[in-house]
Amino acid sequence: MAGHSNADWLARSQRAVWHPCTQMQHHAQADAPSHLPLIPIASASGPWLTDFEGKRYLDGISSWWTNLFGHAHPRINAALRDQLETLEHVMLAGFTHAPVVELSERLSALTGGALGHAFYASDGASATEIALKMSFHTWRNRGRPEKTGFLCLAGSYHGETVGALAVTDVAIFRDAYAPLVRSPAHVLPSPDARLAEAGETPADVARRAADSLRHYLEHHGAQTAALIVEPLVQGAAGMVMYDPEYLRLARALCDEHEVHLICDEIAVGCGRTGSFFAHEQALNADGLPIRPDLMCLSKGISGGYLPLSIVLSSDAIYDTFLDDNVARAFLHSHSYTGNPLACRAALATLDLFAENDVIAVNRETSQKIAAALAPLGDHPNVRHLRQRGMIAAFDVVTEDPYFSRRFYRAALDQGALIRPIGQRSVPPSPAKFPNQQIWH
Repeated sequence: MAGHSNADWLARSQRAVWHPCTQMQHHAQADAPSHLPLIPIASASGPWLTDFEGKRYLDGISSWWTNLFGHAHPRINAALRDQLETLEHVMLAGFTHAPVVELSERLSALTGGALGHAFYASDGASATEIALKMSFHTWRNRGRPEKTGFLCLAGSYHGETVGALAVTDVAIFRDAYAPLVRSPAHVLPSPDARLAEAGETPADVARRAADSLRHYLEHHGAQTAALIVEPLVQGAAGMVMYDPEYLRLARALCDEHEVHLICDEIAVGCGRTGSFFAHEQALNADGLPIRPDLMCLSKGISGGYLPLSIVLSSDAIYDTFLDDNVARAFLHSHSYTGNPLACRAALATLDLFAENDVIAVNRETSQKIAAALAPLGDHPNVRHLRQRGMIAAFDVVTEDPYFSRRFYRAALDQGALIRPIGQRSVPPSPAKFPNQQIWH
């Protein structure tokens, strides 16, 4: 790669590479207000990305929320080098290996043993589909084939494959492919704390949203397989944040009506919200963390190194598939399931969490972030400054349809790499901002 400039790689990429979640025209029209520069990256270290001409960018999006401890971390690098010399891959069907066993055991321990079985895939959307299929097949194996319906929250995002789109409620991802989605989920009101009416707390909003769930299950619980949620923060909806009270009530209602609770911790897990798993902040009547029946992990679990996703299951669900009849087994796979390299990266990531007391450090860091952002709350164009652990967000009121992209380009000029989300549906603007758009 030596000797090639940014311009060389940029031209070659534009000719040959189709980028994900991207309108490629925005990279091509350099003079258009919608233009998004394409940034060729040559190397990375710590929080920094470096292009082919030596300019550094702060990786402000952790490479799509995957990179937890910086690029080229020596501890994870060493673990992968060691694993490369031992076992790079073996199929998991009928075989097993040390990294996948150790990772499964450690993840179960992090749930207090409540989720004792780990099923492996490569990406978040696959984990979503696996969890949905597990729930559906569990009820079928239990002689309850009528329980086929799924529930999700307004604005939910659980992936973009056809199966995951059934529980994704973001129009830009969903609508074009709606004819391909056979059984879309029923969409319930979000417990979005920004929906608070005068005198209401975030917990009050959570209880109102849970009342809608209660009403639905009272009438349709017998036909419902599972409720899937992004615990505490709905990312693609515009960093919607809500009170843990919703999860506590949802867990109780799912128990009452024999409905599985699926927690999608793909984006919010691994310490981002102030606890290792976000759902742990919801406590039951005994003061212990509620637990889902199924939990999806991906993104940060491998430290940003390799594709890996995991679905953790309760004993009750796992046991339902045990039978001499192969048709009652969970018949889902892909060639790289439980890849040893990816599992070894995940083990090194868990080691860093344990040895550096990362959750406690994050709590201190989150307080510093809150203090640094506090003045933004007084800006006349900023609304709903909010934070949950290491995730902070605010809404910007503007009439400029290209505000987020101009902000992105301005950040690049200052050496910071962010990702513009664009317009999202949020609570109505105050009267002093009539007919204006809100951006994140």
